[in-house]
Amino acid sequence: MKPRDGGLRCATSTGAVLSDPTRFAIPTDAPLEAPFEPSYWAARGQLNAVSAGRGSAWFVGESGRWALRHCRRGGSLARLSKDRYVWCGERRVRAFAEWRLLAELSRLGLPVPKPIAARYRRTGLWYRCDLITERIADARPVSEVLALNPLTQSAWREIGAAVARLHAAGADHADLNAHNILLDGSGAVSVIDFDRGRLRRPGMWTRSNLERLHRSLAKIARQMPADRFSAAAWKWLLAGYAAG
Repeated sequence: MKPRDGGLRCATSTGAVLSDPTRFAIPTDAPLEAPFEPSYWAARGQLNAVSAGRGSAWFVGESGRWALRHCRRGGSLARLSKDRYVWCGERRVRAFAEWRLLAELSRLGLPVPKPIAARYRRTGLWYRCDLITERIADARPVSEVLALNPLTQSAWREIGAAVARLHAAGADHADLNAHNILLDGSGAVSVIDFDRGRLRRPGMWTRSNLERLHRSLAKIARQMPADRFSAAAWKWLLAGYAAG
């Protein structure tokens, strides 16, 4: 048991747990890995499924204060295995890498959820993993907000500014889309789901992030009224990005 990358690493019988000991407080009679099991929260009446995204995800704890995600593959590789990854060493465990990235971005004061804990379980050449983060209170994905109402010019600018802040810090989001950008009741923007994300030097990847976001917005807007995502909306987002 020792500090690692600002977190506390605890070995388990099949892997390890990495956590923020100031936040990952569980009953002393509960096994260390219990909070990563949906059944643990269901038994306490504190489990609520999250519909968005490809993975299995839940809001857990009192008032759903945490977000629990069982890491799953996307794309063609999901046909081979939905949730198993090839073991390449603990430093390469996806949930641990995301935990460390979120810890650093949170330290910099950027609009991301704070990491709570991550775990992996290894079986031979394979492993499975899970991540618990702080839930962004009173927040919904941009995709859900747009389904109800168009965004204001200031909201689009705030989204652009939030992305710009992440890019200025070198945060490359591997899947920046309308489902991973959240707006809360006051209009504050947060970005979630940094699986496969990393810190990089400035480069063309920032444009790729923005292009992916544009494709995502254009795709979901096809099923919505014409005023939900227009050329003007994208121009406002880019203006916020430039000023951010």
